[in-house]
Amino acid sequence: MNTLNGTRLDAPAVRKPIAGDVPLSSAIDPLVKEGTLYERLPDDAVHCFACGHHCRIKPGARGICQVRYNAGGTLYVPWGYVSSLNCDPIEKKPFYHVLPGSDVMTFGMLGCDMHCTYCQNWDISQALRDGNAEGQPSRITAEQIVHLAGQYGARGVASSYNEPLITSEWAMSIFKPAKAAGFVCMFVSNGNTTREALEFIRPWTDAYKIDLKTMRDASYRSLGAVLERVLDGVRMVYALGFWLEIVTLVVPGFNDSDDELRDAARFIKSVSPDIPWHVTAFHQDYKMRQADNTGARTLMRAAEIGYGEGLRYVYAGNLPGRSGSYENTACPGCGRALIERRGFRVLSNHVTQVGDCPHCHTAIAGIWRAPQT
Repeated sequence: MNTLNGTRLDAPAVRKPIAGDVPLSSAIDPLVKEGTLYERLPDDAVHCFACGHHCRIKPGARGICQVRYNAGGTLYVPWGYVSSLNCDPIEKKPFYHVLPGSDVMTFGMLGCDMHCTYCQNWDISQALRDGNAEGQPSRITAEQIVHLAGQYGARGVASSYNEPLITSEWAMSIFKPAKAAGFVCMFVSNGNTTREALEFIRPWTDAYKIDLKTMRDASYRSLGAVLERVLDGVRMVYALGFWLEIVTLVVPGFNDSDDELRDAARFIKSVSPDIPWHVTAFHQDYKMRQADNTGARTLMRAAEIGYGEGLRYVYAGNLPGRSGSYENTACPGCGRALIERRGFRVLSNHVTQVGDCPHCHTAIAGIWRAPQT
């Protein structure tokens, strides 16, 4: 038996893997359930619409994510396990406009629909794709996760670490009891989504973070996605009423030019100037070792571009104490600092319970108190 955060987890059963797969599949293939986000096609093929790839999967084959697979004309999806489970500060997600200073019980599974060369969680996201990935499943129930969230004093529950879209069915089995217990529920996603997936998760999901990785289609394709699909994902998430925050990991030589950062800011503003934009620092990881680590000046330049293009909330993140006032939330009306931060710590919070500035009463966009159950 394993333990995770003090909760006992059963080791998964083992069965013969699908032909041609690495041994990890024998551990995770049994931990499945028939999916919801798919339709049957002729000749026992299936069409999966959990993510923007819209995989058409033949019997005995896997989708691009590697963890949704077709067995006998039925799509099986990950279920009943986690690869990671932690109680994190909400600022780590990062959500800066959702219950600042609170903690979030965060779970992840295995697999991803992209293959970013700088992924910090590659050991779980690239499972069944990279033979060096060592992520392992630990069995747990949805009820155990919700219980742990309460036990640790969390105010939210989040699906993160790997791409949550490809495990949406499992996430909703957790979010349903979590919402009933008064938790805020969140996706931390790459945004390569579909309307079907978003409409499926919307009743139980309050907030959605999207990584807008680049504004160049060729660069997106090198990571395993298509720019326009992600931009459409941003538009759909906002239109469907999720609270949305956007993150761009600024990578020197990849997406850090003034023109590209300006394109990102202009796009975000075209959806809504109230969407917070986090520009965060890259550090060498996984297969991307040639680019320099991102410095504070680059993040501050990106933040200045964002404000210059009319965004109301721009944050230079993950270099604590090195980006000046860009860690803080300022009122777009009077300019006063309303939330002061250093890294993942909230030093002060003056946003009122109704979500406005106490000085000029400008409304501050966000989720400032948990929804009523």
